[in-house]
Amino acid sequence: MVNNKALAEYCDDYLSKDKFDDYCPNGLQVEGKGDISKIISGVSANLDLIERAIDESADALFVHHGFFWKNEALVLTGIKKNRIKALLESEINLFAYHLPLDAHPIVGNNIQLAMRLNIQNPTPIGDTLVWQGEVNSTLASVSQAVKKVTERTPLVFGDDNKVINKIAWCSGGAQSYIEHAIEIGADCFITGEVSEQIPAIAKENNIAFISAGHHATERYGVQALCQHLSQKFDLKHQFIDIDNQV
Repeated sequence: MVNNKALAEYCDDYLSKDKFDDYCPNGLQVEGKGDISKIISGVSANLDLIERAIDESADALFVHHGFFWKNEALVLTGIKKNRIKALLESEINLFAYHLPLDAHPIVGNNIQLAMRLNIQNPTPIGDTLVWQGEVNSTLASVSQAVKKVTERTPLVFGDDNKVINKIAWCSGGAQSYIEHAIEIGADCFITGEVSEQIPAIAKENNIAFISAGHHATERYGVQALCQHLSQKFDLKHQFIDIDNQV
């Protein structure tokens, strides 16, 4: 068991929260009961996940996508009111970590994805959120590995027979970061989403592109974080995946 404020302080420090200028507040977003013994992890704080956390009698819910994003309405109406009301009535703490959870070198989305795809020598590209590493494969084999890991069929742009040695990736909606992959001479770039202009950019720069799913590429960081917390603070932990094809 651990106090919610102590857990927030630990997570903020462990994930280096203050180093990031993010699109949302990171950390304890909705305060619930003071003592925490059971935590639930999930990707996004939608009502389905919150209701599952309530059903499982969770004391805290950890997500990658929480509330209070920049440029959204500041009022508590509609779905935001319903979600926050459900959390408050059940006294469930909501912890959300966005960019800090993408970047972390141990439990982050990017390093966790690299581990599952067996990418060698994974390392960030400078001070960006994009990572680079090495494989010895073809585009067909890489895309098959992505399909197996994410349990969904990715969108793949490029010749299946293209040899992939240097690979770059960034979880989530990072399609515009393909420029970083091009700059380092990567053979393939993997991210969660794709925009209309990306296939042409990839083709004209002789780089393969894989859109593996925003949700699918960001399942792993929050699980790894909560597994770490469960061991450190002797907490019960359960990951709940609310399927999302995007």
